[in-house]
Amino acid sequence: MSEEGAEFEAWGYSGLHTVRRLAVHLAAGGRLPEPLDSSQRATDDPLLGEVYDALPSDPPRPFDHLVHHSDCEGYYVPVDFAHVIVDEKAPGGYLGSSVRLLEEARRLAEALGLPEDLDPHSEEVFEAADAEHLATEGWRRYGVESYVCLQLLHAAKLSVATGAAIAFT
Repeated sequence: MSEEGAEFEAWGYSGLHTVRRLAVHLAAGGRLPEPLDSSQRATDDPLLGEVYDALPSDPPRPFDHLVHHSDCEGYYVPVDFAHVIVDEKAPGGYLGSSVRLLEEARRLAEALGLPEDLDPHSEEVFEAADAEHLATEGWRRYGVESYVCLQLLHAAKLSVATGAAIAFT
């Protein structure tokens, strides 16, 4: 990490949507959906579409800070607040809490069976994310989702530890 900050990747916009897809299914049914195959897109998932179309709720849903945020701009700040702030004047229209994002990413990592201390840049993680064929068990079945979840975990931990915001650019 430089003094300027750290950079984290989300496997493009599609990677972030795959993680959000897992989150909304976990929140709705208590379990992860089947992994996507190469012909499917996370944004075509009807449940994810329903959640995207709705504003953050009152009371907040389990993954509001992960799901209700721009995928290309906006911020997470290291302040604990329950409700995602929705304001069209804010970059991306939403302001999230990196404290809540960390909790949500941890819950998702637990459901994936993903070790939180696994290096997202390790060969093991990259191979799972880039595999042509899905693994049959564990977090490797969700290679891209696991990679992105680890990136979110690391970014949120750094934000909370240092007091720095996470900026989506």
